[in-house]
Amino acid sequence: RYRYYQNACTQSYSYAWWDWARWEREIDWMALSGINLAPAFVGQEATWQRVYRSLGLNQSEIDAYFTGPAFLAWNRMGNLRGWAGPLPPSWHLKQTYLQYRIVERMRSLGMMTVLPAFAGHVPQGVLRVFPRVNATRLGGWSHFDCTYSCTYLLDPEDPMFQVIGTLFLKELTKEFGTDHIYSADTFNEMTPVSSDPAYLSRVSNAVFRSMEGADPEALWLMQGWLFQHQPDFWQPAQVRALLRGVPLGRMIVLDLFAESKPVYQWTESFYGQPFIWCMLHNFGGNHGLFGTVEAINHGPFAAHRFPNSTMVGTGLVPEGIEQNDMIYELMNELGWRQEPLDLLSWVTRYAERRYGAPNAAAAAAWRLLLRSVYNCTGVCVNHNRSPLVRRPSLRMDTELWYNASDVYEAWRLLLAASAELGTSATFRYDLVDVTRQAAQQLVSSYYLSIRRAFQSHALPELLTAGGVLVYDLLPELDSLLSSHSLFLLGRWLESARAVATSDREAEQYELNARNQVTLWGPSGNILDYANKQLGGLVLDYYGVRWSLFVSALVESLNSGTPFHQDQFNQAVFQVERGFVYNKKRYPAVPAGDTLEISRKLFLKYYP
Repeated sequence: RYRYYQNACTQSYSYAWWDWARWEREIDWMALSGINLAPAFVGQEATWQRVYRSLGLNQSEIDAYFTGPAFLAWNRMGNLRGWAGPLPPSWHLKQTYLQYRIVERMRSLGMMTVLPAFAGHVPQGVLRVFPRVNATRLGGWSHFDCTYSCTYLLDPEDPMFQVIGTLFLKELTKEFGTDHIYSADTFNEMTPVSSDPAYLSRVSNAVFRSMEGADPEALWLMQGWLFQHQPDFWQPAQVRALLRGVPLGRMIVLDLFAESKPVYQWTESFYGQPFIWCMLHNFGGNHGLFGTVEAINHGPFAAHRFPNSTMVGTGLVPEGIEQNDMIYELMNELGWRQEPLDLLSWVTRYAERRYGAPNAAAAAAWRLLLRSVYNCTGVCVNHNRSPLVRRPSLRMDTELWYNASDVYEAWRLLLAASAELGTSATFRYDLVDVTRQAAQQLVSSYYLSIRRAFQSHALPELLTAGGVLVYDLLPELDSLLSSHSLFLLGRWLESARAVATSDREAEQYELNARNQVTLWGPSGNILDYANKQLGGLVLDYYGVRWSLFVSALVESLNSGTPFHQDQFNQAVFQVERGFVYNKKRYPAVPAGDTLEISRKLFLKYYP
């Protein structure tokens, strides 16, 4: 019935700065891909602001609650408050205008929009206006303390729960119409105050009733991430209580990470509530070739055949987009199939469709990628942990789930195809991506040489390996990325500045954009979680870190004093923070010839 698309986090990792032209492209792609159910979350803060003001909160209390634009996804799920905010009035205006166009376009193409609803989290100001209200303070989220976390959650029995929830949804649907499907995540990565099943049922029942109060036909769409994220808390009794607090059939659960950690299998198909089998695939919008083709080729069909299965659709729910196009094409196609595909013949045809012409070398490259980077088996969690994009240390993870030589060979084959396919835009993008992956692997091997040299006190070898990495490989990778518009730091930063209506806003938005892809928080709270490989970022952020690391190791060997990781971390944090605040403008227009740069890298580095 449903082909679903989007994750709550994608709103911040990918769409944060989009204008209408970019939204329109995405919605058209959704229609062409057969998506018929997707969130329309843009601009909800404007409605919330009106609701809070009508309840008696003042503007400073609202400003202390909303995060900045790059972090709104986590404000909406009750994880964060205030960080990188506040939201200027112009933001609300522009986002509301966008939302009107988004819902209109989606509905005109036959899609059902999922609107946000009230999950129970409230700003502290509500406690001032209603001192008798019963609310509990949740704990800190991720690595944040109560400065920017620890949101208040209303008690499900408190009458204000229904007042606020129904008021918000009535306001929202009055403005944007409705397709009767609403999203709310009360306990996303937040531990409930009690594990008593009766309490959990009361919470889900309160959330649902507040939807029904505004729309008698309401269906609740909920992300099922929490169940596999905190399995110690969410035992069968707790899961069942939360799900069955809502009438059967009035909730749709997204089995969010079904390709690696399906929840339907251990919950008797979500205890009778309908669910959508989703491929999460990507975390933080990281670059890096990755996929679990076998799991997604068989998973949805197995879920469909499961005893008493309540599966009602398939979904794509990456945290960030604009990476690994092939996996999304494959998953979209599976929603229409009766049985698994023959992947080898599918990927051969994919190469031809993608480049607009058959080419033996390109097809061979794709078959190699299919069996290597795209064939992760077992429980695969795709956070890019390559040393390239992580804070340097002597204990870095260089493990791969595939044979590195397959990527080097695919790189060689794509270059061989470039004479015929070099004018294709998709080919040039893929060439950058595969070259980038090869360079990422090379960084790991230079890192291992650096570590070996340091541990065996071999200064000349340390200087050689460190020198090649810092002064040649990373700058070459940066110039490769800078040759393609989709791999530019400037594109991300300038799109943030473009939303602003004043210099002050432009500065705030740019800091939001820079912080998200690096420190992720004031003090590196979720450091490098949303790492990207972008022209400008590789040179001025990752490159500077590696330079500092190599220098520290050289200094340690020269002076005979041990290398202290915690001292290095303090020094490198200044570099990382310095990058966020350096105010340097990065080009939003590519420079250099992609094919030439890739060939040059190949001649120099192909193992």
